[in-house]
Amino acid sequence: MVHEQKRRAATLSALKLAIERSWGPDTSSDPAKWSESNRAYGQCAVTALVIQDFFGGNLLRVEASGPDEKVSHYYNRLRDGNIIDLTRRQFKEGTKFSDPEHREREYVLSYPATASRYEVLRDRVSLLLAQRSAGQV
Repeated sequence: MVHEQKRRAATLSALKLAIERSWGPDTSSDPAKWSESNRAYGQCAVTALVIQDFFGGNLLRVEASGPDEKVSHYYNRLRDGNIIDLTRRQFKEGTKFSDPEHREREYVLSYPATASRYEVLRDRVSLLLAQRSAGQV
């Protein structure tokens, strides 16, 4: 069991790095507000989908309310109950979050722009992971 936990932690670490390196304005839900200083901005739905590709579990959606905006925010709850939220840092301190609601993958991908951004992110992440396993990164 400990070996499996270590392997998953290493895999999650590699996946996290590949995802963060793959974010760009073209994978953000709001490219005009995306920036190098806030690379996680607008990346939550597509990031949650990629994490689900590797680890399964549930997609959770909350409403994030801050002084400047109110937006949807997605993250993951794994089968073992662990939460993975690689994009929460996009929000300013003091942002309030509603109670989480489960969303089906098909629902999230039913939005063509989200599906397109997900495919771009998925392909970039897959390429980086393949390069890493081949010792190229």
